[in-house]
Amino acid sequence: MMAMFRSFVSATQLRQHHHQHQLQNGAAATGPGESIESQFSCPICLEVYHKPVSIASCAHTFCGECLQPCLQVTSPLCPLCRMPFDPKKVDKSSNVEKQLSSYKAPCRGCSKKVTLVKMRSHISSCTKVQEQMANCPKFVPVVPTSQPIPSNIPNRSTFVCPYCGARNLDQQELVKHSMENHRNDPNKVVCPICSAMPWGDPSYKSSNFLQHLLHRHKFSYDTFVDYSIDEEAALQAALALSLSEN
Repeated sequence: MMAMFRSFVSATQLRQHHHQHQLQNGAAATGPGESIESQFSCPICLEVYHKPVSIASCAHTFCGECLQPCLQVTSPLCPLCRMPFDPKKVDKSSNVEKQLSSYKAPCRGCSKKVTLVKMRSHISSCTKVQEQMANCPKFVPVVPTSQPIPSNIPNRSTFVCPYCGARNLDQQELVKHSMENHRNDPNKVVCPICSAMPWGDPSYKSSNFLQHLLHRHKFSYDTFVDYSIDEEAALQAALALSLSEN
């Protein structure tokens, strides 16, 4: 799983590096199977850039709003390549903005050619796109089961705000909620994401919860963790592997 994730990040970095080179040369040629819209999409929200900004040190581009949470910490890291960067050297990407105003792409719903800079507003009002979203298949188990669903499975999908008790926040919503409502709260609190993990300490209080969220929880643990395996077996396997390496 980790190897797959690293391969995905490396491929994304390569696409953005190639894309930046094309922009600097005023080109917008797409690669095999790559649409113009995807070429001008933010790697965080996966939508067409909105008020794009670029990190000077690595030249990666994001929507200004998408990058904001990274600028709130003392030592920010690029969300794409994880390299440290100076938050004072994040500039408005004029080249990308010009490209957004120059190029058109077909709407994913009605296929109408729309200028990229207007794509977001068009999609939000396109009836075809709304129909596609309404007709998305609902989750249905592949095979019905008569086995009872265990009641003691911990909830690792949604969390409760440790400051105000707001419920049903997923990981990204918890970060956004905390930044908007509790940025200046001095209280030490337990991270609900960490405490829900098998190795989490439900009594440990973080002295700077917001910084902890932004540094430790940019990605979901579900990307890396297989909860279906037995914890004791996993620990024994890790121990055996470490002994074999020595």
